[in-house]
Amino acid sequence: MQGLSKTGSDLPEALVLEILSKLPIKSLTRFRCVCKPWSSSFQTPLFITKHLQNNLRNNNLNLLHKVDGPCNGILCLDDGRDKAALWNPSTREFKILPQSSVQRPPLVDYTSFDCLGFGYDSQTDDYKVVTFVVNYFEEDSDAGSMFEQNNQVELYSLRSDSWKEISYPGVNPDGSPPFNCYINGVYYWQAGHLILSFDMVNEKFSTLPLPLPQTLDGFYSHLLDFNGLLGAIFYPGEGIEKSFDLWVMNESWTKQFSIESVPGVEMLLGFWKNGEFFIESSDHELVLFDPSTRELKNLGIHASKWTMQITAYVESLVPINGRSEHEGRIIRDASN
Repeated sequence: MQGLSKTGSDLPEALVLEILSKLPIKSLTRFRCVCKPWSSSFQTPLFITKHLQNNLRNNNLNLLHKVDGPCNGILCLDDGRDKAALWNPSTREFKILPQSSVQRPPLVDYTSFDCLGFGYDSQTDDYKVVTFVVNYFEEDSDAGSMFEQNNQVELYSLRSDSWKEISYPGVNPDGSPPFNCYINGVYYWQAGHLILSFDMVNEKFSTLPLPLPQTLDGFYSHLLDFNGLLGAIFYPGEGIEKSFDLWVMNESWTKQFSIESVPGVEMLLGFWKNGEFFIESSDHELVLFDPSTRELKNLGIHASKWTMQITAYVESLVPINGRSEHEGRIIRDASN
């Protein structure tokens, strides 16, 4: 940080750092061109961490629509097959993950990759991606083709830029990213009447039951972050009016609240400020619901059924050792 304050200002260096760490990414990007010492300072781990902590503390949130779980400003994207990438929209840096070198069983006919989980290992300052791999073996018989399968789990480390195989937990997760979530170093998937979790630090799986496994018939559920705690929302699959129950895990499951008879609703997506909720309407529009007035406000965003997702995004300068969007020819809206 030497020389940070030597730019015509007599302010102490620590104070300059504190002021700059509270600015948005767009301002910092402009300042990089103005002052070379500042540009170097913005790339130090101390400044990157301080900037991220300020954004988290001040609730400097943006809304992202249809993405795979952000972590410290980084998104994990995948094509639903065998390709995945990391992307920091704030710095416009992206990194295509390398192909896995994990050995497949012999005589495999087809391999699928599914149920990515992405998160941060705070002990090693590493970002990790876990994916479930299913290997299919076709068997011919007089009755037609039959398939057997073998399961593997692979873990990618950004620090080593490589994949490795880890132990299969004996449970297959289900559901797409809108129904799963990442909270404080742990990724959670639904797995039938169970919740499967993966700890990014110790690289271990564990399971816990859903709060209402005996009453799930005819109900949908999805997992979400409720003020840093694991939450599970339950709602009926049918009907033009739906009620929602939120359960929160804090050593044990506790019912947090219920919302009765909201008309024209498909599913609850998440929480916003002042106790408001984001909801997908029965017309598959994004709607903001105020439970105190029971007012529904259409936000003008449409999506196909079961694909809508709302995630709070916090800007960050965290590097991912990738390339800029311009190098990769990623197309963005010209207004961004």
